Amino acid sequence: MPSKKKSATVPSDTKQQAAATTSRRSFIKSSSLIVAGGAMAAGSLSIARAAHSYGSDTIKIGLIGCGGRGTGAANQAMNTKGDVKLIAMADAFDDRLQASLRGLTSQKPNQVDVPKDRQFVGFEGYKGVLASDADLILLATPPGFRPMHFEATVKAGKNVFMEKPVAVDAPGVRQVLAANKMAIQQDLAVAVGLQRHHELAYRDVIKRLQENAIGDINLLRVYWNGGGVWTRPRQANQTELEYQMRNWYYFNWLCGDHINEQHIHNLDVGNWLMQGVPTEANAQGGRQVRTGKENGQIYDHHFVEYTYENGTKMFSQCRHIKNCWNSVSEHAHGSKGTADISGAKIYDLDGKNTWSYGKGGRGGHQEEHHDLFADLRAGRRPQEGEYGAMSTMTSILGRMASYSGKAIKMEDALNSKISLAPIETYTSFDDTAPVLPNKDGFYPIPMPGSTTTV
Repeated sequence: MPSKKKSATVPSDTKQQAAATTSRRSFIKSSSLIVAGGAMAAGSLSIARAAHSYGSDTIKIGLIGCGGRGTGAANQAMNTKGDVKLIAMADAFDDRLQASLRGLTSQKPNQVDVPKDRQFVGFEGYKGVLASDADLILLATPPGFRPMHFEATVKAGKNVFMEKPVAVDAPGVRQVLAANKMAIQQDLAVAVGLQRHHELAYRDVIKRLQENAIGDINLLRVYWNGGGVWTRPRQANQTELEYQMRNWYYFNWLCGDHINEQHIHNLDVGNWLMQGVPTEANAQGGRQVRTGKENGQIYDHHFVEYTYENGTKMFSQCRHIKNCWNSVSEHAHGSKGTADISGAKIYDLDGKNTWSYGKGGRGGHQEEHHDLFADLRAGRRPQEGEYGAMSTMTSILGRMASYSGKAIKMEDALNSKISLAPIETYTSFDDTAPVLPNKDGFYPIPMPGSTTTV
C-alpha cells in the first residue's frame, strides 16, 4: 500500500508561504473524498454561492479566457442540470472573445446573456468579470495568469472552476496555495480541471488499488507521448508580447512546458494513487526535432524518475515528436499484480485479467461540471485547490530536473524564488515580453548542466 508517512513540506519563510503549508494528511483527505464522490465540508453557502435546492435557481457564470478550453468549459457548465447562464466574458484578445461568444450563443441561445457592457478585453478585462454578479468564475487563460486570476477571484468572493495547470513556477504555486486557504475560510468552492478524478472508471480502479488489489505498489509508469500541438505564424504588426501570447504553449512563462500543461494529468493520477507527492525527481530531456523559431523555448521530450517518500518510483515520459510510439496512460506494478489504470483493468502476476471496469465511466470534462454544479445546488463546496496545486508542482519539479540535469528535492523546488514573469505588471501588448529572441529570431533554451532552476 502507499506510504502513510508525511509528504514533502512546503516553505514557511514568508507569510504567504506559511499560509500555503500543505501535508500528506490534507492531500489524502482531498483525494479520498473525491473517490467517494466529491470533496465537501459541513455548512452551507450563501444564495450567491448556490446554497439552494437542486435546480431551483439560476447559477450565473463568468468566463475569463475564451480560447478552446474556456469555451468548452462554459459549454459544459451550461450542460448541467438546473438553470445556468453565462453573463460575462473576458479575454486578452477581442477576436477570441467574439468567436467564443458566437459559438456559445449558437449552441445555448437561451443561456448566454453577454451584452457589450459585459464583454471585457485586455489584460485587466478579468476585473470586469469579477465585478459582475456571477456566482461562479471559469478561469481558462494560459496558466501563467492563473495564480493572479485565482487570487483575485477568491478576494472577490466568487466560487471557482480553474483549468489545470494552476501555475508555471513555484512562486505561482505558493500563491495558489495561499489563495486556496482563503477560499476555504470563505466557504468558496474550488474545482480544478483534472477531470480524471470525476470519471467513475478512474475512481473505481484507484479505490481498488488503494485497498491492496495488487499488493504493495513498487512502480508507476505514466505517459503523454504524442505528435504535439498547434503553432500560430507571426503576423505583421504584432508586438513580441502579443506573438508570445498567441503562441502561449511554447513559452514557459505562459505554459510551463508540455510536461506541465499536458502531462500533469498523468502525474496527478500517480499522486492520487500514492496519496501524496514525490519527494525528489531527476530527469533528462531536450529538443530533438521541434527546434524552429516557432517552437519557442520548450522541450519536445522529457523523461523523469520521481521518488515518493516510501521509495516507490514513478517513471514519467512525455514527448511531442511525430511518428513515434504514442501513449496517454498510467500503469501500476505491485507485489501481487499490475494495473492498467487508464484502462481500468487489473492483472495478476501471470498476466491474467482479474478485474475490469468495462464500458462507460468516462467523459470527465463533462462530469466534473455535473459534479460541481450538483454540489453547489446542494450547498456543498468541493475543494480541489490543494491537490491541483501540488500536482502542478509535481509537473514543475520534473521540468526543473529536466532543464537543470540535477536531482531536485520537492521541498527545495517549492521554496524556489525563481519567477518566470512579472505577470501582474502587464497592461498592454506594447509591454516588454519576459523573454526575447536573439538577432536570428531564436529564443533562449534551457541547457542541462548550466541552467539554474531552483
